[in-house]
Amino acid sequence: MDTLQTERLTLRELSEQDAPLMLAVLTDPDFVRNVGDRGVHTEDDARRYIVDGPIAMYRQYDFGMYRVELKDGTAVGLCGLVKRDGLEDVDIGFAFLPRFRGQGYALEAAQAVMAYGRGTIGLKRIVAIARPDNLPSVQLLEKLGMQAERHIKLPKDDTELVLMGWDADSAKDEQ
Repeated sequence: MDTLQTERLTLRELSEQDAPLMLAVLTDPDFVRNVGDRGVHTEDDARRYIVDGPIAMYRQYDFGMYRVELKDGTAVGLCGLVKRDGLEDVDIGFAFLPRFRGQGYALEAAQAVMAYGRGTIGLKRIVAIARPDNLPSVQLLEKLGMQAERHIKLPKDDTELVLMGWDADSAKDEQ
């Protein structure tokens, strides 16, 4: 993927130069509470996280987490597709800096990523995981056409999560 464009946003692959953004997102108290502590506490940690995570995923799967920025280049957060241990299907994830929440950017970016996953990659099923009490995320996932399926726990984590899913067959049935 080169870039995805929406009305207000550009999504592009992360690079090591995005370490300040990654550090800000991964150390945000809301991210730590809702997603978890990824052990990233410095820009060097963030660079390694980008290389070992998103960049490795681009090479292996041709998708991953993307930098989300305004048309003027201001970074607002992350959104993308992830192949995660403990999940059979590709899942969508998003995390936005606090000052850019509540403005529709997450929904706009997630809609673009879903369209890319369905259309360009050809995914027939996309899932998402969220803490059941993280209502903003759950509601956003519902707006993407996802439905709660069951509660799960990922490997090496005791946190109960709601697994939400979208699949092409169900989407066709609803049209």
